[in-house]
Amino acid sequence: MQKPKNVFRIAVPLLMMFMLFLLAGCEQIIVLDPKGPIGSGQKDLMLISTVLCGIILVPVLILTFYIVWRYRDKPGNKAAYQPNWAHSTAMETVWWSIPIIVIIILGVVTVRYTYALEPSKPIESAQKPVTIQATSLDWKWLFTYPEQGIATVNYLQIPEGVPIKFELTADAPMNSFWIPQLGGQMYTMSGMVMTLFLQADHPGVYYGSGANFSGEHFANMRFDVKATSRQEFDAWVQEVKKSPSSLTMENYNELAKPGKSDKMSFSSFEEGLFHKVAFKYAVNGQGHGSHGAPQGAAEPKAVQPPQTKPQQAAGHEHAGH
Repeated sequence: MQKPKNVFRIAVPLLMMFMLFLLAGCEQIIVLDPKGPIGSGQKDLMLISTVLCGIILVPVLILTFYIVWRYRDKPGNKAAYQPNWAHSTAMETVWWSIPIIVIIILGVVTVRYTYALEPSKPIESAQKPVTIQATSLDWKWLFTYPEQGIATVNYLQIPEGVPIKFELTADAPMNSFWIPQLGGQMYTMSGMVMTLFLQADHPGVYYGSGANFSGEHFANMRFDVKATSRQEFDAWVQEVKKSPSSLTMENYNELAKPGKSDKMSFSSFEEGLFHKVAFKYAVNGQGHGSHGAPQGAAEPKAVQPPQTKPQQAAGHEHAGH
């Protein structure tokens, strides 16, 4: 009977080493590599929550293994046997007070970050926000730039260090707009316009996607987000304006049909297209704004998120979207 036990004792460490070897080849988790103030605030919240939960979980797991090992049934076991032991005031105080204190701290931290990272609150910045209207279709993303008068499909370009005000809606089943390194996800729904502020603090190309299952080709609802200097962004806008393609209502209706799409750009688009699409299924054309607020309601004032690092830029976002 000793042979199976010895095999088990050897196999478990080898299995753990093999799992660590596999994990070592994984790429960095992108939500833990934020490139903007919103993502940084969310990362801080995740790390703080993990540490606080670990204060309870780690000692419990260690004590569980220790007790099982210390009091296991074996010949010659010298562990004290106290069948009539039932209560210890000191131990009760420890294992109740520590979780209660940790839960209170976790609750305060979570509430603070939740309010500070409210997605519709503008990011505090000296730069004027750039508005981008994102519409989820089957199975593609349409982005219109109302201030620049251009539109793109399945890719974005934004200026670094500038707040981006995303207005989100859907002309298809509900989806979810997500750029992991810049901030949490936000749902897109027909008949509603959701507001999400994000910002890229560093130039680069960031991964974006739809985070909801939405049918056969939902895996193709991905887009690149290229963050560049303001000069490069302005030059790109002028280049797109030279394109002969224009997004008319007829072209939009063709684009909105279920199916995959390559990257596309349009030098202009139908006036009021975004709101026509957002509220075309609503009664009398009336819909709702961000988080159920009436469309056209005043936006909240800019706020600065909790700072856990002196160098962190101001920002906010819905924690854990």
